[in-house]
Amino acid sequence: MPIVNRVADLQPDIQAWRRDIHQHPELLYDVHRTAAFVAERLREFGCDEVATGLGRTGVVGVIKGRKPANGGGVKVIGLRADMDALPVEEETNLPYASRTPGKMHACGHDGHTAMLLGAARYLAETRNFAGDAVVIFQPAEEGGAGAAAMIKDGLMERFAIDQVYGMHNGPGIPVGSFAIRTGPIMAATDAIDIRIEGLGGHAARPHKCIDSVLVGAQLITALQSIVSRSVDPLDSAVISMCEFHAGNARNVIPQTAELKGTVRTLTEEVRSLVEKRVHEVVAGVAQITGAKIDLVYERGYPVTVNHASQTDLATEVAKEIAGEGNVHETPPLMGAEDFAYMLEARPGAFIFCGNGDSAGLHHPAYNFNDEAIVYGTSYWIKLVENTLAA
Repeated sequence: MPIVNRVADLQPDIQAWRRDIHQHPELLYDVHRTAAFVAERLREFGCDEVATGLGRTGVVGVIKGRKPANGGGVKVIGLRADMDALPVEEETNLPYASRTPGKMHACGHDGHTAMLLGAARYLAETRNFAGDAVVIFQPAEEGGAGAAAMIKDGLMERFAIDQVYGMHNGPGIPVGSFAIRTGPIMAATDAIDIRIEGLGGHAARPHKCIDSVLVGAQLITALQSIVSRSVDPLDSAVISMCEFHAGNARNVIPQTAELKGTVRTLTEEVRSLVEKRVHEVVAGVAQITGAKIDLVYERGYPVTVNHASQTDLATEVAKEIAGEGNVHETPPLMGAEDFAYMLEARPGAFIFCGNGDSAGLHHPAYNFNDEAIVYGTSYWIKLVENTLAA
């Protein structure tokens, strides 16, 4: 495979960085050790600028090419990796497993960070491009919207970023392969929190009660009708109610119940439709049951939408690294990704890099595949050199 030769030489170092980060997982914005590790490496590499504290704990490195910038083309390209781990107890039994109980890199952000560090080292050594390569190390991807926080702190404007790219490992995708698509590639994710106030009482006298459990069951069934009967079958939507808390005795009808769930959609139109229908369904069930139902519907990450021309460029770079037959068009995924905020701010593309036959993301037995390092790192390098060609 035409991976960058120098990256193969760097692989042991990149792997060592990855495993060090893996042993010391940190959550959300509390990635102080990881951010310090990244900033120290970037300074060692000789980056022209190393900025810390963007989006609270984000780190940015700037590497200037040795060729004159293209007058009318792209002058600055941003490459983003995420740094945070998950509140999961690791079950890998690896020699470099998490040393922090209840926390682990179960999504491969340790690999993402290490691969981008490897690319930064190579780009700082060679500078075989015209313009600026901006490497972005972001906190709080796992539910904290760290991308939005970095953007709010002026990421795009401060570093004059023209285009921005992201990458995620993909379990089930062979190592040495990539997957990408134009348009929506990952879903918007919204949260539903419902509190039902019924009328509790004796289980033998349900006619004197408003059964919060029955109301909750009706709600769950009715909410499923939104996807099956309100959303065009050619569109995509998921409503999953994943928590139902009520009662503490088998012979007492509980006064209250709480439901929590998630909504996933791939277009803004469907997202708005589902939100409207959830409110209507909740109001309708409240009316027919007599229960008081409080609904909090909170919008989360937006749809991750790949821009057409940048996706074409990313696809060609991936083919250069992996070969024509190893770059596939992926169907959209209903998981969410806060790189969506960066793609709302600037044109760019998000790609998946094969992690092989590993445990799935967020699983306690998951591990980033170190064999993928050379492919992901080479992709970053070629993306910069091809986009910022003189």
